[in-house]
Amino acid sequence: MAGPVHPGLLRRARATRRYLVAGAAVGCATAILVIGQAWLLSRQVSGVFYTGGFDPVLRWLPLLVVVIGGRAVLAWFNTWLAQRAAAEVKSQLRRDIMAARLAQPVNPRASASTLVTLITQGLDNLDGYFSKYLPQLLLACTVPLIVGVAILTEDLLSAVIIAVTIPLIPIFMALIGWATEKYVQRRWRVQTRLAHHFADLVAGLPTLQVFGRAKAQLKGLELTEKRHRRETMGTLRVAFLSAMSLELLSTLSVAIVAVTIGLRVVEGNMDLTSSLFILILAPEAYLPVRQVGVHFHDSANGVAAAEEAFAEIEAGDAVTAGNVRRTRPAPDLGTAAIRFEEVGATWPGSEHPALRGLSFDWSPGEVVAIAGASGGGKSTALAVLLGFVTPDRGRVTVTPAGAEPVDLTEIDLESWRRQIAWVGQHPGMLDGTLADTIALGTTTEVSDEVLRTALDAAGGRDLALHRQVGEGGTGLSSGERRRVALARALVRLEHDAGRLLVLDEPTAGMDADTEARVIDTLRASGVGAIVVTHRPALLAAADRVIRLTAATEDADAGAEPAGGQR
Repeated sequence: MAGPVHPGLLRRARATRRYLVAGAAVGCATAILVIGQAWLLSRQVSGVFYTGGFDPVLRWLPLLVVVIGGRAVLAWFNTWLAQRAAAEVKSQLRRDIMAARLAQPVNPRASASTLVTLITQGLDNLDGYFSKYLPQLLLACTVPLIVGVAILTEDLLSAVIIAVTIPLIPIFMALIGWATEKYVQRRWRVQTRLAHHFADLVAGLPTLQVFGRAKAQLKGLELTEKRHRRETMGTLRVAFLSAMSLELLSTLSVAIVAVTIGLRVVEGNMDLTSSLFILILAPEAYLPVRQVGVHFHDSANGVAAAEEAFAEIEAGDAVTAGNVRRTRPAPDLGTAAIRFEEVGATWPGSEHPALRGLSFDWSPGEVVAIAGASGGGKSTALAVLLGFVTPDRGRVTVTPAGAEPVDLTEIDLESWRRQIAWVGQHPGMLDGTLADTIALGTTTEVSDEVLRTALDAAGGRDLALHRQVGEGGTGLSSGERRRVALARALVRLEHDAGRLLVLDEPTAGMDADTEARVIDTLRASGVGAIVVTHRPALLAAADRVIRLTAATEDADAGAEPAGGQR
């Protein structure tokens, strides 16, 4: 964390700035009440010694009760402000993270399990930052200064001792904070790895069970969990040791003030009322600063998660900033041609190109298949076409009939994607009925008959339209999920004026008969398609085949006619 207040939270979270202003005002009011409480207590106690009775106590008691009550109200109000600020900041960061993710949905920067851990447990740790650390930081900035001025009006020597010793606490706190930050960041990485490992195991559990390897994964999970526990205990150990060192330092500092005052009272150089006033205020000057160090550890986990959140958000901002320049409406793909001209692309955060030198043309109504070895950039080519990745070499142009070519980087992505029906390798499914998932593909109301027809055309005759499935298509095989996704794309083409099907392995996991029906459906739809596939039947049905080699080599963008014959 750069500085006592994280700059990202100040820059991105408006609630943080509002809370700092309100918290500073609460801190000043608290300091004034602290001084008032010390003044009243010193006069009550010294009055008992001077008069030998309790009249001074009774005289100042109502006002003391009011002051203590005021401090209680301010403490409650400060906590309420902190909780409100924490809730607003977490809500804003979660919205920003989701917006960043939607801006780059195919970017593999963060896995789904990492993202879930960040949005839930990770950002929840900001409660400690806002409810404990930040309020105490504001008190540490206001109370010692105001209290120090009050002490200076009574005794110069005590004020000098406090002014010299108080800075030692932040110095020690900074040294401890640097060590703690490393522990916390390492613990966050281990925690994220544990979440990712567990999510992968859950996703692959059926396959592991089939091959009898489920129990063998237990050892790896136990090792990851043990490391997580070890890192957590190490962080707690540093937290406890640092709290003890700060307590010791502040206690010794107060003791120095108390000894000097005691000696002067014995020698008759200071009256009892002033000495009690300073002795009551001295711990109050050190307490807020000391508590900042104690509560720093409560905020460390949240700050580590916030930094991960800012990295995710900034990656999305870069994509969004590039999309701002896309102002031209998309040409009608029913009459416009698409051309890839020596296109190369690299995923954000990667040093190696995923696609290199791809060139081919697509005409309206044409079915073009893209094939090649794994790692050749086939899925990356589709991501470029959909606008999820911007080429770093070459360009993609769209040429309307009788008009000049338009660069895809200038076209508004919303109007562009509105004409495209997309089926990915891992299609998303809703937690509900198959009808709910299929209807998700269109913005208009469609009947069950339309959904049934689309599902049958996609090879899903044996799938009940109102069958309940879990989130992510739990309960469906991979082939069944692709049939449902293809049905969703067909509904979109028919009811949302779609002009182009973009398919990534649409028939993987299907038997030969179902695959044949799907191919017939694609041909009967009359729309064009760009298909990534390895399946011979689908390659044979395509008008042209574009074959790619590995991205580290030159891409072979030669087109083959139907059947794969040059």
